[in-house]
Parts: sequence; C-alpha cells; structure tokens
Amino acid sequence: MVQIGYTMMTEQAGPRELVDHVVRAEEAGFDFSVTSDHYFPWLRSQGHSPYAWSVLGAAAQATSRIPLMTYVTCPTFRYHPAVVAQKAATVQLLSQGRFRLGLGSGENLNEHVVGGGWPSVDVRHEMLEEAVHIIRELFAGGHVTHRGTHFDVESARLWDLPDEPPPIGIAVSGERSCALAGRLADLVIATEPKPGLLDAFDRHGGAGKPRVGQLPVCYDPDRNTAVKRAHAQFRWFGSGWKVNSELPHPDSFESATQFVTPDDVADSIPCGDDPEDFVAAVRPYAEAGFTEIALVQIGGESQPDYLDWSAKTLLPALRDALD
Repeated sequence: MVQIGYTMMTEQAGPRELVDHVVRAEEAGFDFSVTSDHYFPWLRSQGHSPYAWSVLGAAAQATSRIPLMTYVTCPTFRYHPAVVAQKAATVQLLSQGRFRLGLGSGENLNEHVVGGGWPSVDVRHEMLEEAVHIIRELFAGGHVTHRGTHFDVESARLWDLPDEPPPIGIAVSGERSCALAGRLADLVIATEPKPGLLDAFDRHGGAGKPRVGQLPVCYDPDRNTAVKRAHAQFRWFGSGWKVNSELPHPDSFESATQFVTPDDVADSIPCGDDPEDFVAAVRPYAEAGFTEIALVQIGGESQPDYLDWSAKTLLPALRDALD
C-alpha cells in the first residue's frame, strides 16, 4: 500500500510551529514526515526559514512513531559532508531509528550564502557523489581521512553512532541524477510523477528500493481562498527544476513568476476541500510507481485545519483509493 506523508515546510512556518505540526500529523495518522532544509523561502510571502536540523532534533523528541526525513539536504556547500554525517547520526539516535537522510545537489537559493559561486550541474553531481562516499565511510565507524577533488577530511570520526545508520535517499530530476542515485542511494526522491525517472533509477541499480514523491496541495473550505493562497506562496513550483535550482534569491522567483496566474496554479495544485481532487492529484504518483508520497499543505497558518481534515476525510479517502 502507498504510504502518505506530511511535509514540515520550513519556508512557511517558524520552528515551534513546525514541531507542533508534525506532532499533530503523527496524531492524525500520517505514515511518515519529511522536512525541507532551506536558508531562504522561495517567495517573500512564505516568510520563514528556520534551521531544519534544530527542528528535526526537537521533532525527534516530541514524536514517538512518525518517521523523519530531510527532503532534501545539500551536503556540499552550506554543509561539509563530514558535518552532515554527524548531524544525521545524531538525529537517528534522538529519533531511535526513525530518520532517513535525503540528499540533493542543492539550489542556488540556499547555497549561495556561503560564497564560492554556483558551479554547473555536472560539477554539483560530482560533489554530491564524493559527499555521499564520505558520509557512508563515516557511518561505518573509525577514523576517516580523505583527499578528494572537492573535499578534504582530516582524521574525522563519529563518536555517537546508531546501530543502524540512516538510509540515504538522493533526489533526482534527470538521467544523470538517476544514475547517481541508482548506484549510491538506498531510496530515490522526486517531485514529479514521471515514470521515466523511476525506470532510469531501476536501470542503474535502484530496482526494489523505496521511491518517495512529493506534491503540493492547498486545503481550505473556501476554494477561492485556497487558490489565492496557493498562488501567493507556491506559484514558483511549476517553473521546473532547471530554473528552480539556478535562481539565487526570493526576488528572482518573484520576477520569474510574475505572469503566473491563479488559474495556472489551480490547474496544477488541488485546491479546496473536495477529497476527490486530492486523490486525483496523488494517483499519478502511485501509478508511476512511487511507494511513498509526501503532501505539502500550502500556508503555515492553515496547518491545524488541514491536519484535522486529513484525519477525518483526506487520509481515509486516499487509502481507499490507493489500497
């Protein structure tokens, strides 16, 4: 059966609110949770971007059942891979084995803050591959010294290691990232229901591994309100990964999406309170072969009402349709 997840979207709520939301998501019956890891929101209207790893530590203590996952962390610019390995091992211990480390090659929006420029996607994939090797070596225990093309590690060791290291997921958007994920990842991550991505992942060694998708939704009893909120905060979503990974600032996304209309957004994001619209949006992911699908409810202040509705209406409808 397809599992349905909840997204702690750091771009649209503060840290205490995010922890409260995932506690309520656990109570509502969501199967798993994921969190974004941003330095900037996509648009100023979202208004937040707390440090995801502090939120994860608090969430690990505040919850008892729901799995946690980064969706995704870039282990190559803001964070050195040796530091990512330490953070991930610690969250795995705090959560008593409920954590998965989702990794990706990053977005200029978040990684530019440490300087050093923004290299081509080929270089970013090289960096990601090297980072994954470093993280896995540290998860294995012992001292690690590494002299690589992009990273150096000097006699590093993780002193607090879980019995089982966090599974590693890699985000994909095309053939090259699918090849990398198929070789190196324990699961694959994607934000589009393209069967070709999963086929490529399988061809490169990913067959039989979990595949986690994600899509935005916008619940509100008043559909017009939902459409307006989705347009105000999520009109960037349809720009595609080649654009979204390159733009450096929320104001860049404002400019790039200035001609996107509310109707454009409503055509791609289910809005309102008809569960069948949400089922119809989720179904392509299930049909493409995703085993887990994380929903992103748009709007930080709307989370409590959405979670109540999900427990009573949405989750039962999704499970009936996808079972």
